[in-house]
Amino acid sequence: MTNKKPKTQNEVVDQKSSSIVTWGPAASIIVVVVIYIVSQLIAALILSIYPALKHWSYSQAQNWLSNSNYASFILTLIVETLVIFFLWLFLKHRKTTFKSIGLKDRPRLTDLGYILVGFAIYFLAYAVCLTLVQRLVPSLNVNIKQDIGFSTSTVGNQLWLVFISLVILPPIAEEILFRGFMYTGLRTKLNKIVAALIVSVFFASLHLIEGQGGVLWVAGLDTFILSLVLIYLREKTDKLWASMGLHMVKNFIAFAALFLFHIG
Repeated sequence: MTNKKPKTQNEVVDQKSSSIVTWGPAASIIVVVVIYIVSQLIAALILSIYPALKHWSYSQAQNWLSNSNYASFILTLIVETLVIFFLWLFLKHRKTTFKSIGLKDRPRLTDLGYILVGFAIYFLAYAVCLTLVQRLVPSLNVNIKQDIGFSTSTVGNQLWLVFISLVILPPIAEEILFRGFMYTGLRTKLNKIVAALIVSVFFASLHLIEGQGGVLWVAGLDTFILSLVLIYLREKTDKLWASMGLHMVKNFIAFAALFLFHIG
């Protein structure tokens, strides 16, 4: 049995400094908004290069951007990559690392248990809240389809692109940005409940405009409740692995329903 080499004083100091939170609530919100908008704009600009090189008309370019699964995959990949990159630049500027927002150690088997418990809590909470909302607002349309950016009729052998774009990339980037960076910054000055509500309202609001034929209030309610549960896992584990896992499970269920079983 080998003995671990004790850490030097400099190594201990470096480890502590990499976990220091050097920003507050205002910076958390501003940085998230800026990163989200800038990443979307840059990704759209990069994606527009291909139609320009092909000398397509405006209608041809729009058709490709709206109906091509390859275009949707590239857009998602660029956006999520830029989100992580810009956040890394900010953390580096503040002389800290991703450890300060929950990306530390390695995933553990106990995280699987938290994922299962978290999913049960989320499922029950969403079912109860949706029932209450439907009774309070009978006119609420819960059947508006969400625009996920991928065509279910033309996916074919491009299924792996859709899987990566929906199940892998968003949970990683969104957990790092919202439950990691934003929530951590808010917690420097606010209590857990207030911080969790702000993050969840902000996160849910991003899903309100993705409906086909109207505001997708049900998706907003869904993601609001999901965010609260994800923050619960973040608090319980002090890491992001369990929240990432639950987010992936939730997205995989939606992916399977739409693209494997063609439900909805």
